[in-house]
Amino acid sequence: MRILAVSDTESEYIWDYFDESRFEGVDLIISCGDLKSQYLSFLITMIKAPLFYVHGNHDTNYVDNPPEGCDCIEDKIVEYKGIRIIGLGGSMKYNSHPYNSVPPWQYTEKQMAKRVRKLERKIKAYKGFDILVTHAPAYGITDDEDLCHTGFKCFVPLLDKYQPRLMIHGHMHRKYGKAPRSINYNGIEVVDAFGYHLMDI
Repeated sequence: MRILAVSDTESEYIWDYFDESRFEGVDLIISCGDLKSQYLSFLITMIKAPLFYVHGNHDTNYVDNPPEGCDCIEDKIVEYKGIRIIGLGGSMKYNSHPYNSVPPWQYTEKQMAKRVRKLERKIKAYKGFDILVTHAPAYGITDDEDLCHTGFKCFVPLLDKYQPRLMIHGHMHRKYGKAPRSINYNGIEVVDAFGYHLMDI
């Protein structure tokens, strides 16, 4: 399966200078958040593949204007062409927000751990999963030291227990050019989807 992963910044190369041949054979698009709704809808129109997405910490506009034709996989496990995928969007809570002082798509460690626990029964029913899709990274793997970019600790035992093939996240902007596109964590490929990235699994 060929996957196009996108996150955090709309690619000028894709949006303004779309080259169909560059994305030939893409079976699935995965968005890890912080992208305009119109951009995601554009992708499925041009590439003709389904798009699964989670929310980034800046996707407050999705409340009133969700991406048309795309599927939100927050707190779900979905299966596509035999590949089991779970979605846990949002970042570490780092500020307040005018909407009832609750930051949309921001979570404490405790809140994210609760979301993970709620997914466990579904994961067991599917006998595991193949891809973990998040906005924030996992703690101590590809995260940073400031609160906003601290990863979630609860993602680590989730990876350790189920050993998926792949984790795809955003949020880190590849630490502004200083971090690799992907790393290996205990046999699991962990990919920063910043911009866009094509991969085969």
